[in-house]
Amino acid sequence: RRVAYGALAAAAARQPVPGRDKLHLKDEGTWRYIGKSLPIVDLDDIVHGRATYGIDVVLPRMTYASIERSAVYGATLKSVDSTETMKVPGVLHVVRIPAAPLPAGFQPLGGIAVVATSTWAAMQGRRKLKLDWDLGPNASYDSQTYRKALEDTARQPGKIVRNNGDTAAALKRAAHHVSADYYVPHLAHAAMEPLAATASYANGAVEVWTATQNPQQARTTVAQVLGVQEPAVTINVTLLGGGFGRKSKPDYVAEAAFLSREVGAPVKLTWTREDDVRNDYFHAVCAQHMEGGLDAQGKTVAWLHRTVFPSISSTFKADVRYGAAGELGQGVTDMPYDIANVRCENGAASAHTRIGWYRSVYNIPHGFALGSFVDELAATARQDPVQHLLTLLGTPRHVDLHALGVDYPNYGASIDEYPIDTARYAAVVRAVAVRSGWSTALPARHGRGIAVHRSFLSYVAAVAHVQVADDGSVRVTRVDLAVDCGRIVNPDRVIAQFEGAVVMALGNTLYSELSFRNGASEQSNFTDYQVARIDSVPETHVYIVPSDAPPGGVGEPGVPPTSAAICNAIFNATGQRIRVLPVDTSLLKRT
Repeated sequence: RRVAYGALAAAAARQPVPGRDKLHLKDEGTWRYIGKSLPIVDLDDIVHGRATYGIDVVLPRMTYASIERSAVYGATLKSVDSTETMKVPGVLHVVRIPAAPLPAGFQPLGGIAVVATSTWAAMQGRRKLKLDWDLGPNASYDSQTYRKALEDTARQPGKIVRNNGDTAAALKRAAHHVSADYYVPHLAHAAMEPLAATASYANGAVEVWTATQNPQQARTTVAQVLGVQEPAVTINVTLLGGGFGRKSKPDYVAEAAFLSREVGAPVKLTWTREDDVRNDYFHAVCAQHMEGGLDAQGKTVAWLHRTVFPSISSTFKADVRYGAAGELGQGVTDMPYDIANVRCENGAASAHTRIGWYRSVYNIPHGFALGSFVDELAATARQDPVQHLLTLLGTPRHVDLHALGVDYPNYGASIDEYPIDTARYAAVVRAVAVRSGWSTALPARHGRGIAVHRSFLSYVAAVAHVQVADDGSVRVTRVDLAVDCGRIVNPDRVIAQFEGAVVMALGNTLYSELSFRNGASEQSNFTDYQVARIDSVPETHVYIVPSDAPPGGVGEPGVPPTSAAICNAIFNATGQRIRVLPVDTSLLKRT
């Protein structure tokens, strides 16, 4: 009556796959589960503290590890003195982890591990280490200097990634010309449970228990680091404790497996919060320059969008200086508006730290700029932002980027099955406008803002309601989201994902920022890297627009439009445009 899925895999692989014409699905009227909100199977265990997260695993004879790494990407050890470390009660071993050559990919960064009888003892021993580092090629990385370089690049012509019509000529002819520059800093994942993995190596094979979003890649990376075949690696997945993309990168899993082999015993590796923040795969910094031209009637006739950012590909390949098509297809080349003259460009940028996936990825900076700039155009045209959005979307149609000569991967899905559909865009805009009470009057220093974005094959429109105090502090009091993510299996889980996306977008917009000096992040914990706390979370409403389209994503699409909606609401409340995140509240003080 009970068996692991893996035990069935070999037999399942031998089963014939029926052709689509022979596949008979249940009639929708007989569905018992699809479209119904049901509690998740482990909800009771989670609520009562019985659930197993990455840090909860305990094995017989288990030892505990903490690793000292350099916060500068690409640093290597010159010398180690562990004399005082070995004097700390409970410390058993000091183990050197080899540093991977750059670009490091998913390989461990290298460093010195202290293995002890408890995590506390390992951490105390780690403090006694005396290490001398060669900080390597990224020792001079300074985020302020880098920002200026990116912004300078964004103001110059770049590599053309979409070009329809004659944008330069249309901008010159336009009755009104709008120009804006946007900037988003590095961000850290900062999941509530820091990284942890427990590994047991014996007789040429290893078994690992860990919170991972990508057990397949974890298995591959562990096999590579240990020099074994993948069948010798078993990955057991615990509950995640938050991930947001960080726990799809298994460097920490490989570290635990390596240490277990080296010390000949099971090892639980726990990253501190400081490790988690300073040795992250950071969300990319991004600078953007945008220009728009409007005719005398307020119609947008020209659109220029330049974006500059270090690519995630730089973490895996050397000499990467431009964004990948999939990264540019997240709010740049996939712009859906009915504008005759469109030009999108990508400027060169080299990475100086590890860049990785972060919830919504490049939709975060691009969605912020796209949603904000459309609102700027609406203000210039003196049009209501909702009506302006609907006008820009034009008549219902499928935007055929391939016919426009754009390299657009469409999140790996078929463009025929998942087209860019402006009717679905318009439907969520209309729905959120009605549900949010868009047209109702507001007191002074209150404002509403709207933005819409398609990402991960789903369509989301957000309306944010903000209150700006006289000292410039911003409180987001309410957020409404209208969501078309295709066919839904469990509405309750969809709503939960979008509620969480609002919280993350709030942190990105108002609080979170990583700065770098001398190659390392200046922030290390929640004392100096702020996220949204419980007292800042707004009243949130999620409206699911019924759809029989194929299912789209739900974990990530709620983040991009929410940030732009908040900033547009701040403009509505104060008349001050926000073009740099996080929001500088000193700009919003009543004078």
